Amino acid sequence: MEFQALLENLTNPALLFFLLGILAVQVKSDLKIPDSSSKFISIYLLLSIGFKGGQELSHSGLTSEVFMSMLLGLFLATLIPIIAFFILKRKFSLANSGAIAASYGSVSAVTFVTATSFLDFESISYSGHMIAVMALMEAPAIIVGILLINYFRSSKGKKSSGVSKIILHSFTNGSVLLIIGSLIIGYSASAEQAEGIRPFTTDIFKGFLAVFLLDMGITSGKQLSIIIKKGIYPFLFSSIMPFFGGFVALLIAMQITDSNGNQLLFAILGASASYIAVPAAMKQAVPDANPSLYLPMALGITFPINVMIGIPIYNAVIQSWAT
Repeated sequence: MEFQALLENLTNPALLFFLLGILAVQVKSDLKIPDSSSKFISIYLLLSIGFKGGQELSHSGLTSEVFMSMLLGLFLATLIPIIAFFILKRKFSLANSGAIAASYGSVSAVTFVTATSFLDFESISYSGHMIAVMALMEAPAIIVGILLINYFRSSKGKKSSGVSKIILHSFTNGSVLLIIGSLIIGYSASAEQAEGIRPFTTDIFKGFLAVFLLDMGITSGKQLSIIIKKGIYPFLFSSIMPFFGGFVALLIAMQITDSNGNQLLFAILGASASYIAVPAAMKQAVPDANPSLYLPMALGITFPINVMIGIPIYNAVIQSWAT
């Protein structure tokens, strides 16, 4: 592994803005991104990455690699929450174990977008169908988490949550709907139509990402102080689990694709944890699950680890294995 290249990757401007946000919290600065601006930028990022992914997918077509990638995404979204659940239920309640497991089986769109920006910065290509894989992985992990909670609750004679509403809510979640819808629109648009909105979808993307990661740094810095109070076990799990999922995904991805960019995106999909879709679903399905536990774990620990350490490490491993 080339550690000099690893250090150079850490100078990505978007990452440095993220670190600036964390620093702002530590020094108790009043730096803040307005909520309305943050929501707009998150909508823009999902719209842009979905549209560009749809365009790439329309050019590449539906190949055997695309099909295998979809299957791998579904496999990871099922396997990771099952493993996480059985690890967690030794220390946590069924509700909290299922909610945390669902978080780590699902994916973070923001982490994925950050990884694509990293690949663009390094001039490493990736395929548009990876956007579809990401969108596909959002819901299954939530469903698996609910099913695990229901199964063990029913075995103990407790009332379980309905799954049908969770499935519907998972696919109508704003982030999932936007990324899938943008992907379809991008797939349908001609090259001339896409070029007409290129200044919006592409040219200003990195600038908006920098502002958004500054905001995420501020948010993560606040969540970090919360999770520290929860003890060592949540901290260890949210630090180690990302690398387990990331390297499992990477090793399997290397068997189905030769694209270094796709391999890295699979690694980050396996490593990332949801802090948007899962909390929204769990709030309805498992109200006794504690959001002050699974949300800070995903956002306060796992997200910074993936952005600051995971992405450059996976890239360095991929590059070293490719030579």
